[in-house]
Amino acid sequence: MIPETTATAGPIGARTKRNEDPRLLTGRALFVDDVELPGMLHVAFLRSPHAHARLLSVDAARAKQKEGVVAVITAADLGDYWQPGPLLVPPPPVEGMVFNQRTQVPLVRDKIRHLGEAIAVVVATSRYVAEDAIEEIAVDYEPLPAVVDLEKALAPGASLVHDDVGSNVAAHVVQKKGDWEAARAAADVVIRRRLAYDRGAAAAIENRGVVAQWDVRAERLTIWDTTQAPIPVRNGLAAMLGLSDHQVRLIAPFIGGGFGPKIMMFYPEEVLIPWLALRLERPVKWIEDRAENFVATTQERGQLHDAEIALTKDGRILGVHDSFLHDTGAYDPYGLTVPLNSQCTLLGPYDIPAYASEFKAVFTNKTIVTPYRGAGRQHGVFVIERLLDAAARELGIDRIEIRRRNFLRPDVFPHNHEIIYQDFAPLYYDSGNYQPVLDKALAMIGWDRFVNEEQPRLRAAGRAAGIGVVAYVEGTGIGPFEGARVQVQTSGKVTVVTGVGTQGQGHFTVLAQVAAQQLGVPVDQIEVVTGDTDQFHWGTGTFASRGAVVAGNAVHEAAKLVRGKALKLAAERLEAAEEDVELAGGVVHVKGAPDRSVALGELARLANPMRGAVKPGTEPGLEATAYFGPYRGATASGVHACIVEVDPETLQVEVQKYVVVHDCGVVINPLLVDGQVHGGVAQGIGNAFYEQLVYDDNGQLLNASFMDFLLPTALDVPRVEVGHEETASPLNALGTKGAGEAGAIPVGALFAQAVEDALAIPGFEIREIPLKPSRLWELVEAAKAGA
Repeated sequence: MIPETTATAGPIGARTKRNEDPRLLTGRALFVDDVELPGMLHVAFLRSPHAHARLLSVDAARAKQKEGVVAVITAADLGDYWQPGPLLVPPPPVEGMVFNQRTQVPLVRDKIRHLGEAIAVVVATSRYVAEDAIEEIAVDYEPLPAVVDLEKALAPGASLVHDDVGSNVAAHVVQKKGDWEAARAAADVVIRRRLAYDRGAAAAIENRGVVAQWDVRAERLTIWDTTQAPIPVRNGLAAMLGLSDHQVRLIAPFIGGGFGPKIMMFYPEEVLIPWLALRLERPVKWIEDRAENFVATTQERGQLHDAEIALTKDGRILGVHDSFLHDTGAYDPYGLTVPLNSQCTLLGPYDIPAYASEFKAVFTNKTIVTPYRGAGRQHGVFVIERLLDAAARELGIDRIEIRRRNFLRPDVFPHNHEIIYQDFAPLYYDSGNYQPVLDKALAMIGWDRFVNEEQPRLRAAGRAAGIGVVAYVEGTGIGPFEGARVQVQTSGKVTVVTGVGTQGQGHFTVLAQVAAQQLGVPVDQIEVVTGDTDQFHWGTGTFASRGAVVAGNAVHEAAKLVRGKALKLAAERLEAAEEDVELAGGVVHVKGAPDRSVALGELARLANPMRGAVKPGTEPGLEATAYFGPYRGATASGVHACIVEVDPETLQVEVQKYVVVHDCGVVINPLLVDGQVHGGVAQGIGNAFYEQLVYDDNGQLLNASFMDFLLPTALDVPRVEVGHEETASPLNALGTKGAGEAGAIPVGALFAQAVEDALAIPGFEIREIPLKPSRLWELVEAAKAGA
């Protein structure tokens, strides 16, 4: 139930259709590529064909002479504007931590560190002319040995990505709780596994893009950007360009998928396009093509884990030890967010008294790694769930039972795990109740019937069918803050404005529902404005499953203030006590006397008197602004279960049934949560069985197109059934937790378990993700040979 019940019964919890869909479905929504301005110039980038090389010279003379070319810019032309980008997320203060900050540059000046790094930019009257002119730029490279393999990158004599660091160690972090050595010594069994989780790409339907226009007369810069963090980007670009914040308007319109890489602020293109618009005093546009996206947009992460779990003979976890390498790519502008998430998420929903975790983030000659849906949480879940599966086999305990025995009990919340999380505070579970989530998932997947009836029947018929179940915990709704302004118009409609951007999550509907809960106005009568820095000036962005939690609670607080103003003003108008009036259906009336009423729109008019005396201290307008900064992030949790069938000859895997039971606290809109889960599962299936970026020893990406980089299609993604449990968060008034990444996080671990169960080959274990049929065949053949 909702912790705070000051509002009348309203739409929170209703399966409300999305307000934004008519615009999207009829092609009327604005995307960055839709922006067309008079006199617009277009940009193309010259990108390095090498992953590691010294840049000896760049000769752009012939390109500058080409008809239609307005400018060719190299690092030498940037002057003082050339500088490494900022550290976007400083790491938390973990004792003894080593962190070597190296951030990306606008254009390469001396040394290329990853394939596709930008060397020069051509500005022309069309993208076609700009692309042709790129071919006219002569570049002299001195190729260097590339650093690709994580272990080889740390070996003596390895080529250095950053010469001044002295090694390829980007960071070294150790975190502990309890006594791992004592736990290991007391254990009846210790299981050790090496587990690998390789790279993939977010592959959003819309690539990145930036349009910038400098208004000379108004001295105002307007930027349209496919960003998830419009206000921080506005602030940063204003500072870099020597402008005040109010001289820069940044608009983040509709975005065809964000998934994390579009949080990443100050990409080279994002820095250069506004600078060019100012310099040339003409609108400038750049839209990323798919080939660029594979090398220039940040990617998800590769990790290599050596992990141990110590248990009693009845399957109780005594401790876990994990040492892993994290591929951060050529630079580390996003700090340690991703590996810290892996380190913390490994603990999952389980009672793990002793935990020792160590990681090294490693510089490589690959594209930068920043958060991508899940942001390292997949890796932690994969490690602990694989260890539990191995432990269940070793001890002869049912997979379900070993998880049940180790769940944290409801009476231990709030629970402090003692190690430091990415929000600079100890890893803290605000609430949770894991057993009902597991039980519901087992019932929905039909576990007992499948294991006892269906699976034996299918195996007798020669078919390889298997079932799996995994659990996870997800940190969501982190700070620092978001704000919102709620205003009642004289028409009776309501406007909600916030600084977060939107990438399809349904903000235009969810935030309207929150406001409607307080104001009693139909959801379709509430206009929500997001991602425009002229409309709202302060905020952080959309990431880490925080929109509904942080921005939603800001809207709740602002709407509550407006509600209070409306009741007070109406009581004066109706000559009644405030406690005797109520707001419903956009009208305030006296309780028991519905004919004595006044509409919200009329109250908005009365709140802005044009004549007459106004009481001292009166605030005009029926509006309010509020901010919400969570004390800590909220902890969501869930269980995924699936049934798969594997073709014994081709080893193609077909998911027959997929179930998710999720606890994201109070559910504002189950329809939208289901949609978020569906999309996450689709990405998770791709991550588990299709989407692997393959680099050769020279740092060349071998599958940088959709002809070679596999994505799951509608034929590969099953119907996903979603169930909800609600354990309200005590950390915010709405009781909400995040849901945006839950669908993607545990799929790799689940896929591995279910495929193992389907094939039922003695000694066969899946210890790496992602897979594909050919790799699965190799693993199966190796297991058979070993047997």
